[in-house]
Amino acid sequence: MLKISIVESETKRQIVLEGKLISPWTDELARICERNASDLEHRELVIDLRGLTVISADGQDALLALMLQGAKFRGSDVFTKQILKHLSRRARRNEQQNGAQCS
Repeated sequence: MLKISIVESETKRQIVLEGKLISPWTDELARICERNASDLEHRELVIDLRGLTVISADGQDALLALMLQGAKFRGSDVFTKQILKHLSRRARRNEQQNGAQCS
């Protein structure tokens, strides 16, 4: 089960995730983020991962897609920070490959 909450402020829209980021909840996360990223009005989109207990491979792919779209992330435990580090490396490789294809 995955609980998704949205917290608004003047400077950011925060999507708080709690529980397990696994399929089919990854599709729901993508839909919610797409809907909430479209009208940010100069605010930053922040995905709060501190309440997650499991992140599957599908979950990592969903987070990578959000990272590539410019979302920022908030995590606190070693597990989540390690996954975010891994996803950052994947994002850089993805950007380098796309840059090489455009040259």
